[in-house]
Amino acid sequence: MKWIVGLGNPGTTYQGTRHNIGFMAVDAFAKRHGINITQSKCKALIGEGNVAGTKVVLIKPMTYMNLSGESVRGFMDYYKADLADMIVVYDDLDTECGRIRLRYQGSAGGHNGIKSIIAHTGTQVFNRVRMGISRPQPGMNIADYVLANFPRSEGDQVKAMIEDTCDSLEFALKNPFDQTMAKFNR
Repeated sequence: MKWIVGLGNPGTTYQGTRHNIGFMAVDAFAKRHGINITQSKCKALIGEGNVAGTKVVLIKPMTYMNLSGESVRGFMDYYKADLADMIVVYDDLDTECGRIRLRYQGSAGGHNGIKSIIAHTGTQVFNRVRMGISRPQPGMNIADYVLANFPRSEGDQVKAMIEDTCDSLEFALKNPFDQTMAKFNR
């Protein structure tokens, strides 16, 4: 079983915000593969399906971003899930909007959702797809920036980035993550 965790904040207030790009990508992946993310379990919304012969569980933590690790830990404990089979999808200020960067370990880089996952799993070693949202203009509050909607001018970039993320997730289900990084880190 592979499991994909999209990070975001629950509720309509946060739909379409930069911080919810992980939710948007997981929703697009679910739509692409006919998976319904409706089951409430482990402080998350969960959907199960089969993609290219692999059982896949899609997870959207409902704990708010800063407590995402609670859902991840709950899922690991309940399902006896292996952390090596997890891919976390989330927003990244240090990656240009429209680009994705994949890595299999590293610090949280200031991302509170990743900090929470590291704290609850006890490791920095897990697969990640970082979706670029770029940095705000100097002087702009970062919290205000990540909780704002993408401007229309970035719409095409965001759509393409979501498609690239879905493609990378599909590839990662069939191939080692280092090969996925080689193919999608451009």
